[in-house]
Amino acid sequence: MPGKDDPVVIKKYANRRLYNTGTSTYVTLEDLAEMVKRDEDFVVQDAKTGDDITHSVLTQIIFELENDKNGQNMLPISFLRQLISFYGDQMQMVVPSFLEQSMLAFAKEQERLREQMTQAFGKTPMGDMMQMNAPMKVIEEQARRNIEMFQQAMRMFSPTPPGGSNGQREEAGEAGDLKELREQVAAMQRKIDSMSKD
Repeated sequence: MPGKDDPVVIKKYANRRLYNTGTSTYVTLEDLAEMVKRDEDFVVQDAKTGDDITHSVLTQIIFELENDKNGQNMLPISFLRQLISFYGDQMQMVVPSFLEQSMLAFAKEQERLREQMTQAFGKTPMGDMMQMNAPMKVIEEQARRNIEMFQQAMRMFSPTPPGGSNGQREEAGEAGDLKELREQVAAMQRKIDSMSKD
């Protein structure tokens, strides 16, 4: 008998149906996505073998959300390309913990960011533009910290010391990352500006 704090077991059958053993009902990927949003812990097991397939099911949920015609893509193409390039690379072992730490840090900032967004968009359409800039600064600062953290991790595993041709490539890469980040923030700012005028 599972304990109160044990994760709910979801069984996946050969016909791809998902069965929630906690509620004794069949569920969909959308239901599992809602459980994640409600911070309900669950594991997905193959009904026949008992293998833990939570990772593949969560990945499938992300795939479905990213391809939802009514939704909005959260994973930029540049991020997907970078992520793919790390598979099989010596940095592959660092990427999971980096992404996990980045998301934890972002989650801590999330409430503050939501409050600032509420304040900014709660104003009249022609409200104080400085208030509109505050959420963008939070996003830009978090992204900058994430890039710095990742670059430090990369340097730890770099086979050659900084400087020389490697160092020059790193600097060029950093400049490109910052330029791309600035362009994304500028695009977001233009969207906010146009919304405030409507």
